[in-house]
Amino acid sequence: MFVIIWQYQAKADRVSEFEKIHASDGAWAELFQKAEGFLGTELVRHHENPTRFLTIDRWTSRQAHEAFLTEWKQAYQALDAQCEGLTEKERLLGGYEAGDMQ
Repeated sequence: MFVIIWQYQAKADRVSEFEKIHASDGAWAELFQKAEGFLGTELVRHHENPTRFLTIDRWTSRQAHEAFLTEWKQAYQALDAQCEGLTEKERLLGGYEAGDMQ
C-alpha cells in the first residue's frame, strides 16, 4: 500500500467547508475514486488546534497514484484551484510505503 499525507491549516471561517471537501466522502475522494487503485482517504483534525488537519490518502501502490495523477491531471488541478481559498497553509508531508516492514 502507498500512503500520501498532506498537512493543512484551514482558514477559521472556512473549516466546515474544508472538512466537507476533504472528508472520506468529499469531493477529493470522489475524484480519487475514478482511478483504479484508490483505497480511501481519511481526514483527521489536530486535538488542540481545530483548524489544523491531515489527510491520509491510501492507494494500492505508488504506481496507481502516479497513474491517477497522469490521467486525471486537469480535474485534479481544477479541484485544487477550487480549494485554494480554504486554507492558510498546506504542505505535502510525503508519500509512504506501508505494509510488511520485516
